[in-house]
Amino acid sequence: MIAIYAPMFLMLVVAATIASVFWTVATILGRHKDPSGAKNEPFECGSESTGGNMRLSVKFYLTAILFVVFDIEAVFVYPWAIHFRDLGWFGLWEMLSFLSVVTVALVYVWKKGALEWET
Repeated sequence: MIAIYAPMFLMLVVAATIASVFWTVATILGRHKDPSGAKNEPFECGSESTGGNMRLSVKFYLTAILFVVFDIEAVFVYPWAIHFRDLGWFGLWEMLSFLSVVTVALVYVWKKGALEWET
């Protein structure tokens, strides 16, 4: 039984050892001085920052979350398309119900105006 899991434990030990060695070497040999005031200032595309700490609109985060959600849903459709014939009618109806939920969510988000990009 132990022989089955030995490669996994060996890999974990090697990974932990490498991570520990890298962290120790970086801690010992790395720089220990604080950055200057110029390095702590905001930097925007090679020019001086004009806004300081600017708060972003919730629209940016909402758009990012929607992108991730619909991207992950596309990841679920790909394996289904690969195994379409093996899954038969049950797989077809399951995917149609999944896609209908995704479509309802998209229509809801669209009606709420979350896809409108206004600054």
